[in-house]
Amino acid sequence: MSEALLRTDKEITDIYMRHVKTVYRVCFAYMKNKSDTEDAVEETFYRMIRKGPQFENEEHEKAWLIRTATNICLNMLNHWQRNNENIEDHTDLKSPEKTNTDEILQAVLDLPEKYKTVVYLYYYEGYTSPEIAGILQKPNSTVRNHLHEARTILKERLGDDFYEK
Repeated sequence: MSEALLRTDKEITDIYMRHVKTVYRVCFAYMKNKSDTEDAVEETFYRMIRKGPQFENEEHEKAWLIRTATNICLNMLNHWQRNNENIEDHTDLKSPEKTNTDEILQAVLDLPEKYKTVVYLYYYEGYTSPEIAGILQKPNSTVRNHLHEARTILKERLGDDFYEK
């Protein structure tokens, strides 16, 4: 019997409730419109149900979902041209402790693809660079370099409005 069938509806619901906001934000950072974001979120959780990976803990669960969501979005972007929507139109993204739909977030969303996920995971989700390297399956030095280059771009775009932590 498949491992996917060993997970109960309650377990799937609990995982979904714990991580849907994070998965939505990651997908929206790539897709930039609500309908494609919702499709990517749905596909992410569908793959979790279908493949039935065994998670060591909630952090492993979250990392797997973020990596899967990122791959799904990149695959979708390779197949279609995307129309951009204004993030301000999505009040369901407003969560004071995790994200702020201000000029800085918009600048982060406008970063080139290779920087966007790294910056989002570091600043908005609180992962360290070694953790991000593991999630994205990239060398730690690459993640640190992407963070440095992204900060330079953000400082250039935002000027005095940008403050590093």
